[in-house]
Amino acid sequence: MLDLVIAEFSDPNAAVPTGIVLLRMLAAAVLGGAIGLEREAFARNAGLRTHVMIALAACLFALIAFELVGMGDSDRLQFDPLRLIEAVTAGVAFLAAGSIITSGVKVKGLTTGASMWLAGAVGLACGTGRLTLALMATGMALAVLFLLSRVSHKVSSKADDEDLSHEG
Repeated sequence: MLDLVIAEFSDPNAAVPTGIVLLRMLAAAVLGGAIGLEREAFARNAGLRTHVMIALAACLFALIAFELVGMGDSDRLQFDPLRLIEAVTAGVAFLAAGSIITSGVKVKGLTTGASMWLAGAVGLACGTGRLTLALMATGMALAVLFLLSRVSHKVSSKADDEDLSHEG
């Protein structure tokens, strides 16, 4: 019985070796988590767990696609990587749209929705073995989320002050 379990997880015919799969999934979880942690720190409606799950799911979809291509009859099986990207993008966009709230002229959750979308792209990059690309995108996202939030708050505070001074 144990031999069957070991054989199942060490398939020599796997398109992507188990160790590489684990590395890619861990990278997706860590990088998606880094983006989600920033959202969590600012008490946004989609945080750490949501971003980890999105990145992991996107990574898994990419890995499954590799497995399907690796096990199929190459004459009958057609693989279009753009369809994979479209499917993940559509699914994440659906989730991200749920995080956006409008109230009159105010819109909340756009940055969180965008970060969820990015977490999906980071997961796809990890799943396809583009860890450097995933790391660069995550680093840039964190820079935007941390650094530009300060700039954004200063600009919006200044605009609010100017609006108040013009009311009188």
